[in-house]
Amino acid sequence: MAKVAVLMGSPNDRQKMQPAVDTLERFGVEADVRVLSAHRTPAAVAELASSAREQGYSAFICGAGMAAHLAGAVAANTTLPVIGVPLSGGALNGVDALYATVQMPRGMPVATVAIDGALNAALLAVQILALQDDGLAEALSADRAERAAAI
Repeated sequence: MAKVAVLMGSPNDRQKMQPAVDTLERFGVEADVRVLSAHRTPAAVAELASSAREQGYSAFICGAGMAAHLAGAVAANTTLPVIGVPLSGGALNGVDALYATVQMPRGMPVATVAIDGALNAALLAVQILALQDDGLAEALSADRAERAAAI
């Protein structure tokens, strides 16, 4: 079974990140949910990211608001795919987090979804995993058909 780390910078972010967890689980992908901060627990972030491949992780989804350095701190310590979810809140309502997440330096890619776009982050992770898993690819096709039928 594939495993994706779903990280958030604060326990207060759990509700905004829950759609990622729910979506991963719906596709049968294990979601390892953790609260880690790029600023308050940088050593723990680096340890998880640098050992993730050996621990069986396939990707990271990182949600953070304001300065939103979590996805970048993870990307600096792993070669696994990292998907950033800028979270709303603070004076700029997520625009600051969007800029922080999308403006990564050359050589440190972080795929970035919309502000509070945790569901899309999970779908992107599943699409990445589906490159090597025909069952996930079929489930994604069925999901797309269901979404189209619901319109």
